[in-house]
Amino acid sequence: MTQAPILDTRTHNSLLDREREAQLAAALARCTVGDRSALQMIYDSESARMTGVARRILFRQDLAEEAVHDAFVRIWRGAAGFDPHRGSAVGWLYAIIRNRALSIHRNEHRYDPSDNIPEIAADDAVAQLPETSALRKCLEQIERPRRDAVVLAYAHGMSHGELAGRLKIPLGTVKSWVRRSLTSLQECMG
Repeated sequence: MTQAPILDTRTHNSLLDREREAQLAAALARCTVGDRSALQMIYDSESARMTGVARRILFRQDLAEEAVHDAFVRIWRGAAGFDPHRGSAVGWLYAIIRNRALSIHRNEHRYDPSDNIPEIAADDAVAQLPETSALRKCLEQIERPRRDAVVLAYAHGMSHGELAGRLKIPLGTVKSWVRRSLTSLQECMG
């Protein structure tokens, strides 16, 4: 009776790492041709670890989850940019989450609500528009917090990070509100 060779822990872990790398590289290649199940496989395999990496940078679960979401959007859109000859799939994926988390960290700290900055009322900017203005009518159709985000961004020049700090909402929410509000304004204005 022959006995199967006993693998030490390092050899076993090395085999698992190579297998994981091969699976991730293959999934990224499939993402380039629009295979959503490949992205799902990457998400199932890596999202918990990626959330942990983002959480160590951001110290907040909601921001870490936002970073992971943004990272997976970038992975999906940029999978063609992965080159296995330049580096590992794992390294490429974790560079994306790290960079996204660092960007969120920078943006979340651009505006400190404790600064003595005078309050800016978004309604004042809308009120200054003529009552017959198409822009005013379209802005008034957008729900209040979303309208405030757009007006503060475009009339007062606030960045998404500053808006997130001032409105006390996650950066991703601010970006979504601004993007959706601009789409609504485009549709309304024709």
